[in-house]
Amino acid sequence: MENPLHHFELHPIIPLIPMGFDISINKATLAMWGALMIVFILFRIAIGRGLKLIPGKLQNIAEITLEFLLDMVTEYIGKEGKKYFPFVATLFLFLFSCNLVGLIPGSYTLTSQLVVTGSFAVFIFFMTLVIGFAKHGLHFLGILVPPGIPKILIPLMIPIEIISMLARPVTLGVRLFANMTAGHTLMGVLFGMALTCLLYTSDAADDTPC
Repeated sequence: MENPLHHFELHPIIPLIPMGFDISINKATLAMWGALMIVFILFRIAIGRGLKLIPGKLQNIAEITLEFLLDMVTEYIGKEGKKYFPFVATLFLFLFSCNLVGLIPGSYTLTSQLVVTGSFAVFIFFMTLVIGFAKHGLHFLGILVPPGIPKILIPLMIPIEIISMLARPVTLGVRLFANMTAGHTLMGVLFGMALTCLLYTSDAADDTPC
């Protein structure tokens, strides 16, 4: 049976190496472009001719999706979180469309690459630090001290909270990468076993069950 991890191997389709910097186009690049085009085309069709008082199917889907994301941002960040809504919605729709593209046979799952999920996690981690210090100053370091903790435990809790904070982007990046990789690998193994079973049964003279 073929190696189920071969799907995650990336090989250049159009080699591009200007000045020794590899920016070759491969399956991951095409999958990312496809995901972006899906989101752009759907929303372009949904609101391309302007918003209607009585929405059509696509406009209705777009409104429900954006309202869901806006409610989630408001719930977890507060009313001031509306300024971050465009970023959250863009990130959500991009990752969601990438995962959908990965379900198409013969395509590629972009979020199965640790460099992709890790880059998003690290970027958002540093973005939250910048926003936190810009808004609260040094008081932002108060997140290292859980509320209600006895003062005698503060020297012990601060290193634990720092390690927990630094580990969070790593664990989040690895979790999405591991979920996508394990899920597609399992599907590949099961499909290969089913195909092997069918071929064995069809070739067996006595129709021996697999």
